[in-house]
Amino acid sequence: MERLTLEVSEELLNAVGSVLDIRQVFPEVSAIVQSLLPHDRLTMTLHDGRRTLIAYAFSNDDGPFLVRASSPDFEAMGDVRAKIIHDLVAEESMATFDPPDYRERAKAAGYRSILSVPVRAREQLFALHFWSRRVAAFSEADVALARHVAVHVALGVSHEQLAEAARRTAAARARTGRLEARVQALSAELQTRAGYGRMAGESAAWKNVVRAATQVAETDTTVLLTGESGTGKEVIARYIHRASARRHGPFAAVNCAALPETLLESELFGHERGAFTGADQRHAGQIEAAAGGVLLLDEVSEMSPTAQVKFLRVLQEREFQRLGGTKPIKADVRIIAASNRDLDVAMDRGTFREDLYYRLRVFEIRIPPLRERPEDILPLTAAFLDDIGRSFGRAPAGLTREAREVLLTHAWRGNTRELRNVLERAAIVSEGALITPEHLALDLTHRSSESPATDVKTMERRLIERVLKETKGNKSRAAKRLGLTRKQLYGRLALYRIA
Repeated sequence: MERLTLEVSEELLNAVGSVLDIRQVFPEVSAIVQSLLPHDRLTMTLHDGRRTLIAYAFSNDDGPFLVRASSPDFEAMGDVRAKIIHDLVAEESMATFDPPDYRERAKAAGYRSILSVPVRAREQLFALHFWSRRVAAFSEADVALARHVAVHVALGVSHEQLAEAARRTAAARARTGRLEARVQALSAELQTRAGYGRMAGESAAWKNVVRAATQVAETDTTVLLTGESGTGKEVIARYIHRASARRHGPFAAVNCAALPETLLESELFGHERGAFTGADQRHAGQIEAAAGGVLLLDEVSEMSPTAQVKFLRVLQEREFQRLGGTKPIKADVRIIAASNRDLDVAMDRGTFREDLYYRLRVFEIRIPPLRERPEDILPLTAAFLDDIGRSFGRAPAGLTREAREVLLTHAWRGNTRELRNVLERAAIVSEGALITPEHLALDLTHRSSESPATDVKTMERRLIERVLKETKGNKSRAAKRLGLTRKQLYGRLALYRIA
């Protein structure tokens, strides 16, 4: 008997190890153990961790097919105890089945006794059920052998789970790889276009912003961009437009803070002739102008209460009316809203509608201020100087080491907008020479508490090391991304003893 058990074990191992889906060899498993543990049918259920068993495998079609069964008693399966039903006809059950008459169908098929053996396969609890048409076909003496079979099957289930986990991991890595490639391609494309220099950035915070923008771009979901003035909300909005299926459609932007109430509504929705004094002809609003494309509502917190109500209809019904008009017009436009104010505070004050807030905040992207991502200062500087140089028709201006230190330690309350303005002025007054701290015209008393001057060398070293790693040691590319000449980069490498 022992020799036969070893042979059976080897057969079971060969069977369950040959496939990634145990269901493919389940009839074979039943046939292998038939001589040791006679039965008419073998089934397998998965436990959901609570009170439900989910049917998973059947050795044959000779009997009813269960979908699931639920009972408070199934919680006891957690202690992995075997259960024997000596006579299915005589024993009552509190379980509910799908299909409801499953138990009656089993009786009608002639089954009388069942041996159930629970076992764990990694995190999954499952059970094997040996069915027989004989009354009292199984006893406690059969439990050890049945469990032995279940353990072998558990190896196959674990194998299957590992393979599935590997597939999921590979798929996730592939998705991540595709996303990162798309991020890099779009960023590179936009950086080559005039006015898009602010896409540059090396910090983890900025990369998270761009990654989120790339993910949501492929949908038509409404996006809410939040962050201080000058952080680049419109840049991200244009990035989303460029990365979306609406890239060939128009991009329109409306600053809700720059227009009084009547003019804002006219700008958004348009107006009919005679709608108000001075409306001497029909005017199409920006919602119509952006049809097939994207509409950016900048500083949406400044929208008037009346305009908020009307715009809520655009989001809910995808239609609107011109001022003075009676005919509804379909709004084929994607909405991106931006705000430098806390909309939660605005709702508490009653100046911003709660229902509109939640309609806009389907996918929120917070753009952190420049002081929270000092690693981006030098890459942005290089991109801005390159863009400014092109606009002036000359080579990009360089920076002295002292000027770099000033840039790295300044508080940048105006964020990237302030940085570009400072650099543009410096490029003019330096007249093509290296930009010095005096050319930057910054108040040196306003320094970032998060980036003190004593940490400049450490910050610059880390930045150089990271850029070298990301460019795989290509010093020409690294120097360009850092805004340095190759000679300057080699000087930094020697200074910081970077191999």
